[in-house]
Amino acid sequence: MERSSGPEIPTWVCVASLLVIVNFCSPAVTAAALKPEPGSELGATVLNHSMSLVQRIESLLAMGNGSDVTLRVHTTTTDEVKVIQAHGLVLTLQSDVFEEMLFTRQNSTLVLRETPECAALFDKFVRYLYCGDISVRLDQAITLHKLASKYHVWALQQGLTQYMTQHLSSDSPSGHVVGWYNYALQIGDVSLRDSCLQYLSWNLSSVLQSEEWPSISEDLLLSLLQRSDLILQSELELYEALETWINQNQPVSATVQRTLRAIRYGMIPPQYLFRLQKQSPMMVKHYESIRDLLYLAFQFHSASPIQLAKYFDVNCSIFTPRNYLSSSWGSPWVINSPTRDDRSFSFQTQLGPSGHDSSKRVTWNALFSPRWLPISSRSTYTEMGGMQPTRTDAGRPRIIVTPATSSPDFAGVSFQKTVIVMAKQQGKVVVRHVFNFHQSTEEAGDFLVDADLQRRASEYLIDSSLYLHILIKPVYHSLLVARK
Repeated sequence: MERSSGPEIPTWVCVASLLVIVNFCSPAVTAAALKPEPGSELGATVLNHSMSLVQRIESLLAMGNGSDVTLRVHTTTTDEVKVIQAHGLVLTLQSDVFEEMLFTRQNSTLVLRETPECAALFDKFVRYLYCGDISVRLDQAITLHKLASKYHVWALQQGLTQYMTQHLSSDSPSGHVVGWYNYALQIGDVSLRDSCLQYLSWNLSSVLQSEEWPSISEDLLLSLLQRSDLILQSELELYEALETWINQNQPVSATVQRTLRAIRYGMIPPQYLFRLQKQSPMMVKHYESIRDLLYLAFQFHSASPIQLAKYFDVNCSIFTPRNYLSSSWGSPWVINSPTRDDRSFSFQTQLGPSGHDSSKRVTWNALFSPRWLPISSRSTYTEMGGMQPTRTDAGRPRIIVTPATSSPDFAGVSFQKTVIVMAKQQGKVVVRHVFNFHQSTEEAGDFLVDADLQRRASEYLIDSSLYLHILIKPVYHSLLVARK
């Protein structure tokens, strides 16, 4: 499309600007990196002075040599003005937004208006345009991302998105993941939004105890409460954290009731439900809005699940467990030197979340092997009844989880198995991955498929050990159509 306004920048100006840069960088470099040129004549080498060139181009910005553009950065809420002597050729090469501004300018000055946060970091942003590197702190990521997006510096924008995705677990005084989630939602960055939401869901116990928890928005709170993949100690922990959020944010009554109805009361043992009815001011105040759910929860805990399934839809969320880390639902398992040999482990869980089944225990056997063929290619049981894998150096890490015995009590119950893999990121232990598989499957087909456990510095290892937590989620299912 033809541009209709503004003086065209003559070709000789661009050439002259480039000559300024080249001449400024022309002195000989003392340390030259030499390497053979692939496919070139015998004896030919490549002289690599790129780092020195970048340093000299950066010095153009610092010294203002050959500047042909003055950037006047006005702060929107104050009278503060920041003046930067720049070079049109560099700005044009890095940003089509600057290219358009330079094409339509009336003089050598570009007037820019930025928020206080963006104005404060504008020097850092412009420096990136000259040298291609930038130092970033957690509290600067959003501001720099806004500048990169505004001026169409796509490489910087993508790099900042990657930085935020990789630093979700970093420590900050008041937290940053919620802020990054809200920003990703605002700009429509689905990948960053989902990464933030997954981190919050998988590390919810630590989030509930952080300063960031009260700052969670109503929409984000409801999104979390609706998920079954939340990893936390218990549903009671979630209810108590919700009380804290409500007390600090004082939302309207309709919001309080919506959030309270998202709690899975069937997953809270009846003795704690009784206590909440008397001792929780929030529950006392809004009792009428959740009475039906509490009544259903008490019925769930008092009746046989098979009997309950004849009259109620037990596939609804109130009867569906989340990923609870308490001992009733599974056990941690630390595997030292996981590449060395096979390991086995036994643990117990309660048969189901119903109070009717809370005293019944299921024993589970878990077997881990660093190099293991699929089930179809191995003998699974020895004469002694133990699991025996067929080893192969061409295999990959595998884990199987099976019940040690069967029981008539299993009728009407299916078991979802979840293996949580922990890792250390930025000095903090966080959930690295979650693998789910069901009763009909002994193992997770994609378990650690991308992990390189041979490397001591593997991102799946903590101090050369593999930290797992195995969960068994019993889910009741309807045997008959519920009566209306």
